[in-house]
Amino acid sequence: MAMYWKEITVNWGESDPFGLVYYPRIVAWFNDTEHELFRIIGYPIEQMIKNDRTTFVMGEIHFRFIGPAAYGDRILTTITLAELGEHTLHWNCKAKNALTGTPVSEGKATRVYARINEDGTLKASPIPDSMKNALRELGDLKHLRPNSGATRLGAEDLTR
Repeated sequence: MAMYWKEITVNWGESDPFGLVYYPRIVAWFNDTEHELFRIIGYPIEQMIKNDRTTFVMGEIHFRFIGPAAYGDRILTTITLAELGEHTLHWNCKAKNALTGTPVSEGKATRVYARINEDGTLKASPIPDSMKNALRELGDLKHLRPNSGATRLGAEDLTR
């Protein structure tokens, strides 16, 4: 199953003087990690919202503090897909100090794939097979799309 990690820096104001991170920031760390994963596998959340009128919404979260993280600390966030349902993704999430390996937080998050209706309401929808396959095949990288942004090499065909 899919696993992805990202290294972040604790920003000023994310933790108190004792190194306890304000809990919504921990959720945001994992949210940012998940969004980056979807960008990398070819499903940027902002494009899903704009073009397909779909998104992943938070269904349920359970996080706990384990250890401190202070301003300037480098934190390694990891999300591992524990279960892939018809409409849901179930993530195991961990954060640890990237330098020392000391655990900071762990938890679980359930995301629900939803269609955005014309009136702005949401309705759970089946996760597209192509997205499920991309998540299942994350380890072999064959599903990654070429970078559509500018490169230092210009517009050359990089697949040769």
